[in-house]
Amino acid sequence: MLNNSNRPPRPRLTGPIFWYAMIDVFGLSCVGIGASWFAAGKGAILANFPTSTAEAVACTAGGAAVMIWAVSRILRELAKQSDEMQGKYAAYIAKHHPDKAIKRDPSN
Repeated sequence: MLNNSNRPPRPRLTGPIFWYAMIDVFGLSCVGIGASWFAAGKGAILANFPTSTAEAVACTAGGAAVMIWAVSRILRELAKQSDEMQGKYAAYIAKHHPDKAIKRDPSN
């Protein structure tokens, strides 16, 4: 079921991609914790944090910065797989949609 040949190919999950995704989840948690203070006026997720506007702003902004950094690293890791993915996708198109496959001219 996981290797369904009817779906387009997807990138491989590598160790670095997994860890950058976990860092991204941490950043998202920080954003949520900081933003909860703005919604409730007190620490709504954690009882004693944040306790002030400055802490809420720092937590939210820091979490957003961590998320942007992690997503840029994930995209960089995915870019390393681009040649492999282009080959897999071309094979998928040739097999499942031969009318849409790019015809290569052998004389080039």
